[in-house]
Amino acid sequence: MKIYGVAVLAACYLSGQLLGEALGYVFAFDGNIGGVGFGMLFLILLGDFMKRKQWIDTESESGIYFWSGMYIPVVVAMSSIQNVQAALTGGWVALVVGIVGTLFCFALIPLLSKWFAVPKED
Repeated sequence: MKIYGVAVLAACYLSGQLLGEALGYVFAFDGNIGGVGFGMLFLILLGDFMKRKQWIDTESESGIYFWSGMYIPVVVAMSSIQNVQAALTGGWVALVVGIVGTLFCFALIPLLSKWFAVPKED
């Protein structure tokens, strides 16, 4: 039964939305800045954390993995409805923010890999 993990997904999604709205407010932007992406990141980190602490059973873990897999197509579908042409014709800001955000994420990969590396079993 894949309903397990929905509460974790909902909590991560709502936390991401709150953070995205807060960032929008801080940067005086009328909208949500990355709420869905933050929710996805929270889901990945919280699922891994709960698994390492052995706080979840096998069914809940498989439910969290299922909803994690479903979350990516939802993010793609949500981003596909954005008006990319209007953003690009609005100036260089969209392009610069996209490039800086992407480079920042690439720079975080080695750091996160070291922090969350799973120790090898002998």
